[in-house]
Amino acid sequence: MSLTLRTISREQHLAYIQSLPAASHCQVPAWADVKTEWRSENLGWFDKNGQMVGAGLVLYRQLPKIKRYLAYMPEGPVINWYAPNLDEWLQPMLAHLKHQGAFSVKMGPPVVIRRWDSAAIKSGIQDPDVKRLRDVEATHIEPRAFEVADRLRKMGWQQGEDGGAGFGDVQPRYVFQVPLANRSLDDVLKGFNQLWRRNIKKAEKAGVEVVQGGYEDLAEWQRLYEITAVRDHFRPRPLSYFQRMWTVLNNEDPNRMRLYFARHNGVNLSAATMLVVGGHVWYSYGASDNIGREVRPSNAMQWRMLRDAYAMGATVYDLRGISDSLDETDHLFGLIQFKVGTGGEAVEYVGEWDFPLNKLLHKALDIYMSRR
Repeated sequence: MSLTLRTISREQHLAYIQSLPAASHCQVPAWADVKTEWRSENLGWFDKNGQMVGAGLVLYRQLPKIKRYLAYMPEGPVINWYAPNLDEWLQPMLAHLKHQGAFSVKMGPPVVIRRWDSAAIKSGIQDPDVKRLRDVEATHIEPRAFEVADRLRKMGWQQGEDGGAGFGDVQPRYVFQVPLANRSLDDVLKGFNQLWRRNIKKAEKAGVEVVQGGYEDLAEWQRLYEITAVRDHFRPRPLSYFQRMWTVLNNEDPNRMRLYFARHNGVNLSAATMLVVGGHVWYSYGASDNIGREVRPSNAMQWRMLRDAYAMGATVYDLRGISDSLDETDHLFGLIQFKVGTGGEAVEYVGEWDFPLNKLLHKALDIYMSRR
């Protein structure tokens, strides 16, 4: 298939995303408006008949004092990753990005390579010899994903040893998802472990109420989020970031971003943001107070968000990033421990890949990033 690549309008890009069953929220045109510290470009791939067959949101970050850029496509581009002529998709992209001044390209193919169901994860947790997800036999392996990785290496794309398994500026390689397609809501609830079901009932019995908020409630969200940041030792994003997210994402689609609160006796105890693109729904940010945990507001809120996702026809409820660690002494272990109770599955993507267009500048960026 003969392909051409060119810059497209936001409207063309959005129309293409809307024609798909789902795509990453990091690849919708409005995501560029969330990331104001980057400039952006919308790319489209066209077949010989002029039909758009792929799209990508590129974020450009300029190096200080010189007009050279890191070009980043988070969880993208949205192309046919299994095409036998994958190099014919990516080579024009590299040429275009180099012409735009990029010295290095980073991308995150939305290609799943392995899945582990909850039973497999629990078995791994109970085995003292198992420290990481990769030590556990996967429930499902996608052979085509290994072929994608091999092709990328042969083309000169590079990947760090950890493949983005941690957390930071890169998108998570490991996520936790609850499949919803072809399941009844009763089946989904039965998939929850006993502790989750007991906590949901406990919250209901205590009178925990889960409600949706709006733009005007983001200040209250920020209060809970900053409490969480102090407790969990991370640097919080400012209120203006979430206000911008709300405005630009919901201007693109009024149902793109939602805000939820779990409250008890009129006091907000937990909050979360939810993102929607087609049939894929993400729990994206979560926050909670230091009080009221005994009435299990987070369990009640997640159950309500999942039910709302199901009612919208979602095929996947995505609880977002986890670490690949199954070591109970690891400080990130709690993430997978909490999420595995929903009966979903751990999902491993092929990770993020880099292509150095200027090896000297790319090496300098690597050194800078390693010292942060």
